[in-house]
Amino acid sequence: MSLSLKKNGMPEQDPKVRAKNFEEVSFGYTEELAKAEAERCLQCKAAPCRKGCPVEVDIPAFIRQIKEGDMDAAIAKIKEVNSLPAVCGRVCPQEEQCEKYCVLAKKGESVGIGRLERYVADAARKKGEDTAPIEYASDAQKVAVIGSGPAGLAVAGDLAKKGYKVTIFEALHLPGGVLMYGIPEFRLPKDEVVQVEINNLRKLGVEIVVNAVIGSTFTVDELMEEEGFDAVFIGTGAGLPYFMGVPGENLNGVYSANEFLTRCNLMKAYRFPDYGTPIHVGKKVAVVGGGNVAMDGARTALRLGAETSYIVYRRSEAELPARLEEVHHAKEEGIDFQFLTAPTAVIGNKDGWVTGLQCVRMELGEPDASGRRRPIEVPNSEFVLEVDTVIIAIGQGPNPLVQSTTKGLDVNKKGNITAHEETGVTSKPGVFAGGDIVTGAATVILAMGAGKKAAVAIDSYLQEKRAKK
Repeated sequence: MSLSLKKNGMPEQDPKVRAKNFEEVSFGYTEELAKAEAERCLQCKAAPCRKGCPVEVDIPAFIRQIKEGDMDAAIAKIKEVNSLPAVCGRVCPQEEQCEKYCVLAKKGESVGIGRLERYVADAARKKGEDTAPIEYASDAQKVAVIGSGPAGLAVAGDLAKKGYKVTIFEALHLPGGVLMYGIPEFRLPKDEVVQVEINNLRKLGVEIVVNAVIGSTFTVDELMEEEGFDAVFIGTGAGLPYFMGVPGENLNGVYSANEFLTRCNLMKAYRFPDYGTPIHVGKKVAVVGGGNVAMDGARTALRLGAETSYIVYRRSEAELPARLEEVHHAKEEGIDFQFLTAPTAVIGNKDGWVTGLQCVRMELGEPDASGRRRPIEVPNSEFVLEVDTVIIAIGQGPNPLVQSTTKGLDVNKKGNITAHEETGVTSKPGVFAGGDIVTGAATVILAMGAGKKAAVAIDSYLQEKRAKK
């Protein structure tokens, strides 16, 4: 049988149907499709795919176990280093990481590594996989983790497995961070996937304290000096939205993508009045930005009843930072892309509500410092996009609360915590940091990789600390 150079397709909802509901877009592989896709893996000895995985999953090994039909062994192999396989299988940018290095990609399409990881994790969950609790020593050292996003969950899982008593402090009412508030239900189911994987950490023995705002409820110093924690990891992410700085951004009907998606995802506004958080969406919505968050905002608006949902992006389609798969799905669902377009003002009526987005057309000049071609305004190209709602999705920075209440913690000009790239070590003894709070907004798997590196460093620090006693 000749080797197929194309991935096996992923069954998914019809675009016209899914654009009106919040159910997951893709159904996932069947066992038959998973085995067929696994057969495409060449089992390279050098395994270049592993080099592209920030947490270094043994990819050839778990795919070989799928071929052999041993799903228990496959999930065990992944979980040696990855506590959130169902999440990563859905939202990791595999095309820029593991799959980018697949040997098959030189002649055709790479092996669908993310699709296979998702299949294995889903199969284990449906089977009712069990997680054995850790038996802690009576004198086990205590670690506090601030923030329950991907970095915090990764460091907590690894340290729990090493025998440390880990407590995660989460400011919101549910754990998960960006996995809960940022990524829509139709890409990442909350109850069926995110909370199940977090509950597996609880089964290990990780304690999760919600509604605990570190910097207010406790400071980092209080955690260490009064609450008895031997080390602290800060993984508070990047939750402070950026705005454009144009006139009219204070009008009713203007949201940051952070607020819009948090209302929909974490507070389930899409199920109002069953859930108590309402959200206003007009007939026409403009989402400013070109990343995955912008795609999420535009597609969510469509599902909430908008008749037209625009993406307004100042560069061309070739420069879009969003994943190709998300752009493809957005197009299928009818999102209207306004490329080479930059907003200059939000327009409102006498009652203070949005009525339009004033824009100018752009063209591309020479590459700038980022390597992308610089957008340049086309003279006399002003026009107004008639919309009821504007969602700003141009990035976010660090919330300053923990940094501003922690003595001796160095930050950079943007307010991100200064920490060693390979260890997460900060300027404050016993305090480590990783993920978006250090690097700025990045990906789930990069944040997990930072958490895993910090776990190794925290383990070394605590062993040394114990030895000195």
